[in-house]
Amino acid sequence: MGNHDALSNQDNGQRFGLTGPISLAGPTESDVIKTRELENYLQDAGLYESQEEAVRRQEVLGSLGEIVKVWVKTVSKAKGFNEQLVDEANALIVTFGSYRLGVHGPGADIDTLCVGPKYATRQEDFFGELHRMLSEMPQVTELNPVPDAHVPVMRFKFSGVAIDLLYAQLALLVIPEDLDILQDSVLQGVDEQTVRSLNGFRVTDRILRLIPSIQNFCTTLRCMRLWAKRRCVYSNVAGFLGGINWTLLVARICQLYPNALPNMLVSRFFKIYTQWHWPNPVMLCAIEAGSLGLQVWDPIRNKMDSLHLMPIITPAYPSMNSSYSVSPSTKCIMLDEFQRGNDICKAMEANEADWDTLFESYAFFEAYKNYLQIDITAENDDDFTAWKGWVGSRIRQLMLKIERHTSGKLLCHPHPGDFSDKSRGFHSSFFMGLQRRQGVRANDGQRYFDIRGTIEEFKQADVNRYTLWKPGMEIRVSHVNRGSIPNFVFPGGVRLLRTSKVTWGRRQGSEPTVSGASEPHKLCKAKTDLDGSDGRQKRKRVDGNVEIDSRHAKSLRPCSEEFREGSPSMSSSVNSCSIKCDSMDANNNNSGKTGIPRDIPYQNDQTESSSRCNPPIDSLPAAANTSNSKEAEKLALEKKITATKEGASVGTPINSSNGAAGPSNDSYNGGVEELVDEFVAPSSNGTSFPPAAQRKPIIRFSFSTFVKASG
Repeated sequence: MGNHDALSNQDNGQRFGLTGPISLAGPTESDVIKTRELENYLQDAGLYESQEEAVRRQEVLGSLGEIVKVWVKTVSKAKGFNEQLVDEANALIVTFGSYRLGVHGPGADIDTLCVGPKYATRQEDFFGELHRMLSEMPQVTELNPVPDAHVPVMRFKFSGVAIDLLYAQLALLVIPEDLDILQDSVLQGVDEQTVRSLNGFRVTDRILRLIPSIQNFCTTLRCMRLWAKRRCVYSNVAGFLGGINWTLLVARICQLYPNALPNMLVSRFFKIYTQWHWPNPVMLCAIEAGSLGLQVWDPIRNKMDSLHLMPIITPAYPSMNSSYSVSPSTKCIMLDEFQRGNDICKAMEANEADWDTLFESYAFFEAYKNYLQIDITAENDDDFTAWKGWVGSRIRQLMLKIERHTSGKLLCHPHPGDFSDKSRGFHSSFFMGLQRRQGVRANDGQRYFDIRGTIEEFKQADVNRYTLWKPGMEIRVSHVNRGSIPNFVFPGGVRLLRTSKVTWGRRQGSEPTVSGASEPHKLCKAKTDLDGSDGRQKRKRVDGNVEIDSRHAKSLRPCSEEFREGSPSMSSSVNSCSIKCDSMDANNNNSGKTGIPRDIPYQNDQTESSSRCNPPIDSLPAAANTSNSKEAEKLALEKKITATKEGASVGTPINSSNGAAGPSNDSYNGGVEELVDEFVAPSSNGTSFPPAAQRKPIIRFSFSTFVKASG
């Protein structure tokens, strides 16, 4: 679909999404100005590639397409096919993800899919013969196959352009040049890896058909991708959200506000997802049962699906949860960041903040007192690339094990990236921030988290099973505190003291926090106090109460072990990984203590301080000075009535008279999702209408309305 086709979607009367829009209001003059400022900010941030780089990408894709055609003919000859079949042998290269959507930036990788015939197997031919061919090409560097990934992928650089190459083995003897991958028939008789690999392309094209304006969508998506990377929450591998997840979240906001410009879409993104009742799913359209019998996401029939914490469902058959990797820790961190973004956007509407405030980088190495440092080394460049890719893909498993072995009491924040010590050859380090979860009290007699056994299990059960291990591939896990973070993680290898840096604090009715060198942890803007005038409890991410027990220093000295019994020989050190947590006094209001919010149980018999990691938020008022406030108020009320009738007409259960949702928990129970009334227009006397007590949800639906049968 071309851009001109998609841009006309909003003019053809098409309805987007499971529900009608929250608002059809168009942009104000202020929206136009702020959107122009946002576009200039993104341009200055270097998010757009040059024409020269765009041409080089096209050339690389053309070369890659020729390579796979040679590869598939080589495979057909090796399998003894006759001359006619060899001549007809064909494979295709198609793109998906950010490149196909047009939101990629300079240096970004290109998500590509190789579509091959049924006789070209994934393990033997794709990860075997094609890998061999690529490894012998001088223009191919950093070749890293990951055959055991949830979606098997081969990563490499071709003439300096990063490529993520997936493979789909179709049940066809010949792949036609005009193959329509969007047809469900291509899924007939294929394995699960192929279904997942095809899903990327099918989902991308489906998204383009489900949004009202591609231009506004792309600008908003660029903005949210930049924000997520700056705030260290952009990584599906690390347990946060990846490219497809952010794409689907932004697309849903575009459906709810089809005529809004990017500045308003960004603001409503944070508002909606701060209020969202996870684990109710985010969906762009109804889930289709299909006719091929493939498993779709269904938390009612599938127990594993009901355990997903932040389901974001893909719109193409078979619909899947794209955010299955989110953990309790990463969910808590992301919700905290959503709240921070929502607060800043409200301040921007009052001209009390700007885009720089929203996009300020997260001070990861100043946010926690304790960290795990995972060092990896290898003997040469190829081994190092493969080893780093493997260990990086397993870091999430270490986080999950720590969460499980500490019964959810220890929050883990894996950094999405890695850092190299340039003074050492073929070396890289991953880091994970650690702190006791908000609201967790130390049990009687238990003041420490001893995670040494957890780390050993991680090495044995996850890292050691790497099938392509070679001598020299080593891993070392150690504890470091904030003051001992190595300098090579900082720009230029120098740790700067950010004195007099004004940071954003989510404190109602207070001045922004000014952080000095003596209080580096206050640079963690999203983790500051929340002290409302309505008497709500203070909330602050405090890591000062997580300490290393010096009394046990003898038992915690570094150790080194060798593993030689047919498994990787890895020098490993677990340095001081017994962590002390002082008790917290819920009645102490000192700045160094933390009030205990209400505890809400979540799955696996663990305890999370809050299902949203934030206190309740108030509805946002619309801008008071808009010329069409009365029209917006009237429109919102009409939409409210219409949507409520629509919800009742499809059998959606209606709660009590006030329409309020019940308590949220972290396991899907088929409940009702609600979004609050968007427009709260100010009246002439300064009060809001309708009154807060009378505001009701305007969008209500249950899972029973999500799934529709094929045909």
